[in-house]
Amino acid sequence: MDGPTGNMIHSTVPPGQINRATVHATVSDFWHVLSGQGEIWRRDDQESRTAALLPGTSIDVPVGTAFQYRNIGNEDLEFVCVSMPPWPGDEEATFVDVPWQPTI
Repeated sequence: MDGPTGNMIHSTVPPGQINRATVHATVSDFWHVLSGQGEIWRRDDQESRTAALLPGTSIDVPVGTAFQYRNIGNEDLEFVCVSMPPWPGDEEATFVDVPWQPTI
């Protein structure tokens, strides 16, 4: 779903998948977990932290925050992600050093 002030995706992360760590240049994300079990690592200028991704959990990834997420359960991790402003394209994300070795 795309709009003039933001867009939204439904993301499915298979069991065992670990995504590459990135930082966004201009976009903030807002996530709401629908099902599954995962973790997200986030690092900003003040701290580095890991949080559980469980059904009903909502988190934010403010612009300039490095982050990485993984599915640690036995079923798909599914979440809705809203980006504001709208996602401009692949040049938005820069890869960063990781706490976990990515699988993709």
